[in-house]
Amino acid sequence: MSGLDRAIADYLTYLQVERGLSDATVRAYRGDLGDFADTRGSAARWATTPDAAVDYLAARTRRGRPSDPGLAPSSLRRRAAALKGFYRFAYGEGLIERDIAAHVQLPRPQRLLPETLTVAEVERLLDAAGGDDAGEADHARHVRSRALMELLYAAGLRVSEALHLDREDLSTDGGFVRVVGKGDKERLVPVGDIALDHLDAWIAGPRVALLARSHVAALRGGPLFLGDRGGRLARQQAWSAVKAAAEEAGLGDRVSPHTLRHSFATHLLEGGADLRIVQELLGHASISTTQLYTHVTGERIRDVYRRSHPRA
Repeated sequence: MSGLDRAIADYLTYLQVERGLSDATVRAYRGDLGDFADTRGSAARWATTPDAAVDYLAARTRRGRPSDPGLAPSSLRRRAAALKGFYRFAYGEGLIERDIAAHVQLPRPQRLLPETLTVAEVERLLDAAGGDDAGEADHARHVRSRALMELLYAAGLRVSEALHLDREDLSTDGGFVRVVGKGDKERLVPVGDIALDHLDAWIAGPRVALLARSHVAALRGGPLFLGDRGGRLARQQAWSAVKAAAEEAGLGDRVSPHTLRHSFATHLLEGGADLRIVQELLGHASISTTQLYTHVTGERIRDVYRRSHPRA
């Protein structure tokens, strides 16, 4: 094992043990730093000069060539952040003598406007998920899809947050859901009556039979959303359900589970909700992240103006 490999292993242990980062986050760091370690020249130069990191990131910015397509801006920024954090750790631990992290510049993040649906489009999507004309065999799947998508839109949840919910996290009497989001931050989010009705139909209906298939003690009431074999519903299954409903509703490829979260935020702001309240509901650490939705609503206002005003 090279000195670079050992340093990376020490850093990953630090992230997991001392920083308490999730397994998924540590895996992402391992992949990013492993790519750097595998690059020619990195193992020999990493500890003595910033050139190894700078040259590596420069090579990853190349785009448009089949043999070397480069990274998307968001991926490049994540890769640079991983390198900067690693070098900061290595310098602090005395593994290197130069503060190489100071020479690693993070690319400016892209501020892409999120894809959102109109209220009418959301209603079409949710109706399509319900599959009223579905046969007996598909009934349970459609009830689950409708309940999941109603919750994603009603509470603005990330799909990972929804899939990690247990039955005890949902209060149908209180009309709220307890969510553990990024950074293990907990929040309580209201859930409207329409979504609760569909969740009740799922919980008291198909979920009962699926829960019996798991043959495992249902801790905290068991997963709120179950797959066809009784285990926790997988992310890919949720993604496929949303895609199928979008195709049925004639919305094409522009819809993903996250689109419902974006639409939730946009519709709240268009309805006059306070930006700070929306930030709290979404679980954003920074108000600047939530402010992105104000640009979306501004674009819609301008679009209505252009279409409606005689002198627009």
